[in-house]
Amino acid sequence: MNPDAGRIVSLRALTEAVQRCTACDLYLHASQAVAGEGPRRARIVAVGEQPGDVEDRLGKPFVGPAGKLLSKALAEAEIERRDVYVTNAVKHFKFEERGKRRIHKRPDRAEVLACRPWLEAEVRIIRPDLVIAMRVTAAESILQRKVAITPLRATFLEHPWGTLFITIHPSAVLRSRPEDRGREFTRFVQDLKTAAGWLRQRSAA
Repeated sequence: MNPDAGRIVSLRALTEAVQRCTACDLYLHASQAVAGEGPRRARIVAVGEQPGDVEDRLGKPFVGPAGKLLSKALAEAEIERRDVYVTNAVKHFKFEERGKRRIHKRPDRAEVLACRPWLEAEVRIIRPDLVIAMRVTAAESILQRKVAITPLRATFLEHPWGTLFITIHPSAVLRSRPEDRGREFTRFVQDLKTAAGWLRQRSAA
């Protein structure tokens, strides 16, 4: 558990505190913890699985290839980047070394649970209109149960943290076959347009 997380009242304090986290062993191998980033009053909190290699080295979320694709998709969905706080369910990069490369490994349940208080603190501080869970690990962290993305994709669920919207991670687009990548990106953008439409309706209500 992370006893500090429940007492934190600012994003700056959270960013500093997460660097001291030793609730699981991932801190032993990662370069640093990577807290979320974005405006204090963001309307959307977008949650991925964990930092990647680039994020681990730079200490910022969603700055690698998947982050650049996410920014492009948000723009095409007409979601202002300043309305989005990006973060991950797990704050340290889990990987295995293959030669000089560090290859992503999916966090296990204990690691996800150990990091959940940090994610909960981010959502509590920001109080967004919508939480977007990108990838199964993010959805399972929030819902605290096993999840299959396909039947829940592009759907809204009510949750104690607020309204939850589930979609894929932009890295799934990058991992798709080259001939399928354009179609998968378009579908991802359509998911985000669905989320944007929900936000517009909420603003108009």
